[in-house]
Amino acid sequence: MTWFTRIGMALLLLATVGMGHAQVVTKKALTLSAARTIAAAAEAEAKKKNAKVVIAIVDDGGNLLLLERLDDTQVASVEVGIGKARTAAIFRRPSKVFEDQIRDGRIAALALAGATPLQGGIPILFEGMFIGAIGVSGETPALDEEIAKAGAEAAKSLEAK
Repeated sequence: MTWFTRIGMALLLLATVGMGHAQVVTKKALTLSAARTIAAAAEAEAKKKNAKVVIAIVDDGGNLLLLERLDDTQVASVEVGIGKARTAAIFRRPSKVFEDQIRDGRIAALALAGATPLQGGIPILFEGMFIGAIGVSGETPALDEEIAKAGAEAAKSLEAK
């Protein structure tokens, strides 16, 4: 065997050894039971503040898991609440980030697919891992976000399965 052939074989061997160690990630997932706990915390905060809101909980891909429209809340808040939650989920940051960008002159943020650039969508974290998001709509932007944060905070008390 020539020197070049030996080097080539060694490199090929190293490359195939590296492929044998591919890994699959284990991740936490938001269950319906957990979504109910989060929504209940948000609802309690809303009732404490006499707020009429929609509460939407989505998984980490932005898919709706749970929707609550508190009594006498405007119907238009349903789609807005879902949009806020999806925005926080798919971009993994509060939906207010995009509202702020637009307010500060970055109107290109309006072109982001799937973004609802309105305050009130908050990511949900569990044990430091992103598992979904909550969106609240129906009151002032600040109050919507405050209620969403109360729900997201409840995720810290969840138990892992």
